[in-house]
Amino acid sequence: MSSQSALRTTTPLEGKYLTLRLDNESYAIAVLKVREIIRMQKITPVPQMPEFVKGVINLRGRVIPVIDLRVKFSLKAEFNDRTCVVVVQVALRANLSVQMGLIVDGIEEVITLKDDQIEPTPNFGTKVAADYLLGMATVKGDVKTLLNIDRVVAPSTATEIAQAVNSPTFATRAPLPQ
Repeated sequence: MSSQSALRTTTPLEGKYLTLRLDNESYAIAVLKVREIIRMQKITPVPQMPEFVKGVINLRGRVIPVIDLRVKFSLKAEFNDRTCVVVVQVALRANLSVQMGLIVDGIEEVITLKDDQIEPTPNFGTKVAADYLLGMATVKGDVKTLLNIDRVVAPSTATEIAQAVNSPTFATRAPLPQ
């Protein structure tokens, strides 16, 4: 059984998703993972981080790391007036989660998807890791790629970011949303 089919049988994918744009492509994140959407602001760089980790921001007294999803996915990263940061809750491991900001080109809308609207992730071959994809959905003739935000940033990278930031307000021990 593939990891995608195992995920599909244990995790219902239907629900509400926030759709967003990355380099003229449409992606979706489960609404339950989204904490807020904010305008771009000054990002403080953190040394020795992967290229897609742009740094940290101060969000009402909390230090939040910021990831550029466009760079992470090897897409064109240009800033415009619609570029913003989506703050999400990322699960590192059982009972440990962190908030992270994701730079995106823009927000589209919130959509509701049923299981029968979601197709499994296509097999891209053995050289392409697709474990961060939940599936693909077609909405109004447009394909939306559903992201597993807990896997977009590998737990080891998220832990490395948390250690680099070294802030007690960065990581919180709390039950994760189901």
